[in-house]
Amino acid sequence: MKIRIVTGDITKITCDAIVNAANSSLMGGGGVDGAVHRAGGPAILEECRRIVARQGGCPAGRAVITGGGNLPVKFVIHTVGPVWRGGHRDEPRLLASCYNSSLTLARSHGVKTIAFPAIATGVYGYPKVLAANVAHDAVMSHPGKENFDQIIFVFFNDGDRTIFKEAIKE
Repeated sequence: MKIRIVTGDITKITCDAIVNAANSSLMGGGGVDGAVHRAGGPAILEECRRIVARQGGCPAGRAVITGGGNLPVKFVIHTVGPVWRGGHRDEPRLLASCYNSSLTLARSHGVKTIAFPAIATGVYGYPKVLAANVAHDAVMSHPGKENFDQIIFVFFNDGDRTIFKEAIKE
């Protein structure tokens, strides 16, 4: 398994699946979530509506999967990060669960290449250095990680990419 760390727009990454940092309603929002829904088109929203009708929303730490719509991917995995409340309300476990749930779901759908954004570090306020450590640890300890050819971490700007690279060196 190869890990890549890049700066770019996750909606333009060509791979098998991208991960969407969704909100629990699965109906789109700001940041990565809004970008994925805008670029992916109405097919993704329709699939999300069917998921919500079937099971309700998606709680923090869990993931659901839809088709890629107009994106250059086969699947979008929607996961809901925890809102940061100081780190004493199970936030690290919930964030790790976002990565593990996404990877497990990806594996079950034959995904070999997957791209992750920085989950929960935007409006949910998770400190970026702490989030980087959780993300890296979750991916590296995931059972079955060897089934992936490539895991890509995609950051919107070079500053966030640098934070991640430096955090995982520690």
